[in-house]
Amino acid sequence: MDKPSTAQDNASRNQFYILAISAVAALGGFLFGFDSGVINGTVDALNRAFHSSNLGSGFNVASILLGCAVGAFIAGTLADKFGRRSVLIVTSVLFVLGSWGSGVAHGSLEFILYRVMGGLAVGAASIICPAYISEIAPSAVRGRLASLQQLAIVLGLFFAFFSNYLFAGAAGTAASPFWFGFQAWQWMFWAEIIPAAVFLLGLLFIPESPRYLVAANRAETGRTVLARLGHPDPNKKVREIQETLRMGHKPRVSDLYDPLIKKIRPILWVGIGLAAFQQLVGINVVFYYGEVLWRAAGFSEANALLQNVISGAVNIGSTFVAIALVDHLGRKPLLIFGSIGMALTLCALALIFASAPLDEHGKLALTGSAGLSALIAANAYIFCFGVSWGPVMWVVQWMSNFAITMTFPILLGAFGLGGAYGLYTVFAAVSIVFVMKLVRETKGKPLEDM
Repeated sequence: MDKPSTAQDNASRNQFYILAISAVAALGGFLFGFDSGVINGTVDALNRAFHSSNLGSGFNVASILLGCAVGAFIAGTLADKFGRRSVLIVTSVLFVLGSWGSGVAHGSLEFILYRVMGGLAVGAASIICPAYISEIAPSAVRGRLASLQQLAIVLGLFFAFFSNYLFAGAAGTAASPFWFGFQAWQWMFWAEIIPAAVFLLGLLFIPESPRYLVAANRAETGRTVLARLGHPDPNKKVREIQETLRMGHKPRVSDLYDPLIKKIRPILWVGIGLAAFQQLVGINVVFYYGEVLWRAAGFSEANALLQNVISGAVNIGSTFVAIALVDHLGRKPLLIFGSIGMALTLCALALIFASAPLDEHGKLALTGSAGLSALIAANAYIFCFGVSWGPVMWVVQWMSNFAITMTFPILLGAFGLGGAYGLYTVFAAVSIVFVMKLVRETKGKPLEDM
């Protein structure tokens, strides 16, 4: 009677261990979201502190994305050479330094350097964290554990918005002095140091990926890790990894060219299009400039920051819906639904912003039904994105993100919110045709077949 109980206890311990180390790795996703979202609520205060123009403001916000592109580009190579865990430890240190430096910066150049540093960490985390989770997770629960990364990202965004709201509320405004004479916007960036330090400490206690260990000719250590993870036959698994590595083809740039048709493989253009459209619909204008956007629409700073919190909560809810539906409905139907929903809600927002009256200071005055309609449309837009293009879809993506983030203050100054959202409406509408014509469904297909 004791043996089944002991086996069950061991299985439970193994499951808890796998969940615990997956949660540590997913903290990288949380920091990804927090570092991306914390800028939202600090933009106006940064402009005052650094005396930034519209162009300078755009670069203050978008600079992190240059680091993201570089970090995503080099992370895989570094992880294959030095190990997933080792690169993640460096990433956690960059998160700490980037958040600390962003708060102590005295000018735009210094601020941009620290934001690029944080961007390197974000880009690396976006690649390595989900890969690490996939490599340590049993196949039966790999999909659910891999979804921790996307969930952690939206949770990070939400807590960045929430902490910004609390700091600005306690200080009065983001530019007001707070603890020890430092301004609230500085504490908004420094708040990230806490989860970044927890990430660093947690990484010290998790194992290296068994796949990397076998690839690095450390098969015995890999076998030990597999046993700790509860694998039923570590020796067989090591042999399977070794066989895969022997037969595997190391990706090369030349693989993108199809010698039969003498053209770049069409799938590459589909991938680039998906990554680009995910940003061209303007979602990160909401996540990076939400406070600026709603203040431009006539809301107070406190109400604008509260709207960010609500939007973050909607984003979390839509991610849960996507996780529940994606394997049942498929990726392509969700993308089409998301594109149609975003085109309609963005069009509504563009019309509302374009037709709203101006107050005596020349700013939009969304009052009564117009203000409520804008809030409903904006959150419906976020839901449509979060249930489709958010989780279903990184170097091309980061560069598209940079272009949209960099140009929003310029578009806002030149054409207003109506013009900016009119442009995003066009991209959302084009994305419907793109998905319907070019994207193939992958629901239920093994990776080998794809």
